[in-house]
This record gives sequence, structure tokens and C-alpha cells, in this order.
Amino acid sequence: MRNVSYITTPIFYPNAKPHLGHAYTATLADIFARHRRLSGDEVYLLTGVDENTEKVVRAAIAVGQDTKSYLDGVVSAFTDLFSAQKLNISYDQFIRTSNEKVHWPGAQAMWQKLVDAGDIYPASYDGFYCVGHEAFVTEKDLIDGKCPDHNEAPEHLKETNYFFRLSKYTDEIKKRIESNELEIIPAARKNEILALLEQGLQDVSFSRPTGKVSVGIPVPGDSTQKMYVWCDALTNYISALGYGRDDWLFRKFWYDGADTLHIIGKDILRFHAGIWPGMLLSAGLPLPKKILVHGFITSGGKKMSKTLGNVIDPDVLIAEYGGEAVRYFLARHISPFEDGDITLEMFKNAYNADLANGLGNLVSRIMKMAEEHHHPASPIRHPTERLFSRAGPSSTEEGILESYNIQAYAEYISQEIARLDRRIQETEPFKLVKKDKTAAQKIIAELVNKLSHIASLLQPILPTTAVKIHDAITQNRMPEKPLFPRK
Repeated sequence: MRNVSYITTPIFYPNAKPHLGHAYTATLADIFARHRRLSGDEVYLLTGVDENTEKVVRAAIAVGQDTKSYLDGVVSAFTDLFSAQKLNISYDQFIRTSNEKVHWPGAQAMWQKLVDAGDIYPASYDGFYCVGHEAFVTEKDLIDGKCPDHNEAPEHLKETNYFFRLSKYTDEIKKRIESNELEIIPAARKNEILALLEQGLQDVSFSRPTGKVSVGIPVPGDSTQKMYVWCDALTNYISALGYGRDDWLFRKFWYDGADTLHIIGKDILRFHAGIWPGMLLSAGLPLPKKILVHGFITSGGKKMSKTLGNVIDPDVLIAEYGGEAVRYFLARHISPFEDGDITLEMFKNAYNADLANGLGNLVSRIMKMAEEHHHPASPIRHPTERLFSRAGPSSTEEGILESYNIQAYAEYISQEIARLDRRIQETEPFKLVKKDKTAAQKIIAELVNKLSHIASLLQPILPTTAVKIHDAITQNRMPEKPLFPRK
């Protein structure tokens, strides 16, 4: 029986065009999805956008558009960035939480499960609400009365909402995380959420009065309230699979022992490792198996901002260097466990060193020698099914990728490229062929075989480039154009 894997990104806020952080999360998810497929797993990859937020409404008003038209435009920017022509994200579904047929039935079914468990109750709230965070905040979170992240004073709200009895599940969530039944990766993030759980989770506001919000899913049985972000947004992971309607995908990829992996940024750890498990426990549903928590991408050591002028647009990088180059940089030069840094100069230097002078040059050198002096009876290709066996790590590099350290995996491939380049320098088959053609052809065959192995390793990270290299080997000729022209 095939292993079943369910991999998700968060649903992104579509209040602006996608940035490099979105590109990173989606690329991470895609690399793992491609790796699992190569391993023989049946994989479902989900991404999408969180549309039922006041931030989107404000953004639409700011540019003079109605909310739907604005959303359609921003969503098209996400799907364009994730397309095969750019980042090549091989998602199976792009969910939009405004979709009343796909998402709303699941969110409302989840709400009803929480009600049936006795975990939804009405209560008054008197405090501060930050639209930028889509969250209630306390005075200690503010600096000079403003949210430090958005430089905006929060709204003071006094209203009656429905609350979720999250505090009831603190001990059980802690137990599941400590035992790794819910595995938080890396360990530092696990310790972070355990420290929060040690303080005890508080009950959470789960709705807003209908008159106070312009978008959102109606609370079942109470038209005066709309669901607040948690029950709406977090439920996307199962509503996308048909929970609350035709749920055969849900049974297959969530309920029946699938290897579920949420990939998120560190700023939403509390929601995914606190509120979401609490909801699932209340509803009597399985928890995800793993949550991989990555850091932020900075530029020049500082948070990207328009004010500082250090924002790097992924579309600009792709236009200059290509989507595969962006995927490579994100995999090779950004840690999946900590914050990572990028500047335009860093990217250009890495592109030229790693791809133009490194991989691209290696492919051209080897395949030129092969085209001129090596004529194999059949193509030499490394057996992918053996390389990516899930029966157990079949090689050192495979074990690295199974530990979710994409950066270390990319570094391993980089070392393999360097080793193969040194092999050419040591043996100089381009010179040896004039003295001992048979010996030179043997070395060239060895080089082609190792190049094929590298191409197979690259498949999860550089799927298009891997195909081009395998095609060159099959045709026994040097690519007509450099894979990565020097910039």
C-alpha cells in the first residue's frame, strides 16, 4: 500500500501582492511534496488565501475597488507566482475561504462540532483589537499606544462574542506535543510552544457581531454573529478535503493515518500548535502529525519594508534570473529552521557561483565531451525509485531530506557538483582522449553517470532543470543554450 502524504502551506493574507516570504513557504512545501511523490507516496498539496478579513476590505477601499474585484486581482498574482512558468508550485488545490461551496460548509460543520462538545459560549469582551493582526491585543503589546508591527492604534471594542473553551485542552495539547504525537520542528519551536502551554491557554473569542464586520461566514443558528478568523481560517486544512460535504478526500488524507505536514512561519506557531489542536480535540478529530516552523526572510539583516527600500520582489528576481534560480536560492541559502537573509547582490553572486559557473558549466563541459567522444548504447540514468525509497534512507542525502533540512540537502548536492568538477580537473579526459581514447571514454561515461545522479537529486528543488539535464544525457549532446547564463 502506498504511503499517503498531506502537505499544506498557511492560507496567505491577500491584502497585497505576494512577497518573498510567501514564495519561500510555498517553495518549501513544493520541494517536500515533490520528494514524497518521487518516494512513491500519494501526495496532496494545499495552498490558498484567507479572504474573510477586514484587512482585505481596507486594502480594497484604499485602491477604490470592491472587495471581490480586489481579491480576484490579488489572488491572480498568487496563482501567477506559483505557476509552472514561475515558481512551479505543484499544488493540488488553491483554496479561497470566500468560496461558499468549497470552504463554508466545513467551517460551519466545525463550529457545530465545537457547540456539540459544549465548548462554545457567549461572553462579553472589552479590550483592544488590531486589524493588522486580525487579533485582540493587550496594552502590554503596544508601544506608545500603537501596535509596533503596524504603527497603528488598535480599536477599543466592547461587544458580546462567542468564545471557544480553549483552556480546557491545554494539558492534552501539551501531552501530544511532548510525546511528539504532534511533532513541532525544529526543537526550538517545540520548546517555545511548550513554554506557552506551561502558562496555560486562555479561552479565545471566536466570533464578531455581524454589524461590526463586512465579510465572514455566518455563525450557524445566529445571524447576528460571524465567525472570527480561527474557526474560519484554520478549518481550511480540512474543508479543502471536503469536510462538511463530500469527505472522501478528508478520510484519505487526514482521517485514515496520512502523514500530515503543516508548513508555517514562526509568527503563527501559537495558532497552529495551540488553537488548531484545541479545535480538533474538541471536534473529536485527529491532530496533524507534524508542523514545520520556518523563520523570516530579512534583507541586509533588517525586516523588509518599503520605508527602508529593501523589499525584494520575487517577480523581479524571476524576470531576471528565472524561477528555478529563485527556488535554488531559497533552498540552498535560507535555513528552514531560522531567519535567513537576502540582498540583490547576494542573490546575483550565488546565482553566478552556484548555477552559472557551477551546475550549468558542469553540465556543458561533461555533455560536450560526451557528445564528441562518448556514444552509449543506451541512456545512463540514475534509478529515481531507488534514490528516493521511503522504505528507509537509501543514501546519506536522502536521510538529510527526510529530516526536513532542505538547506543541508542542497548543500550536499552542491558538494557533489564540486566533487564532480574536481574529478574532471584531476583526470582531464579532454586531454587524455588524444592519447588513450578508450580510457578517456571510460572516464566520460563515469562523469555522465554521476551527472545523471546529480540531476536525480535535483528533482525536488529544480524540477525543470533536472529534466533538461536528463534530456541532454538521453540525447547524448550538450544543451544548445546554457542552463543558467552568467549575469
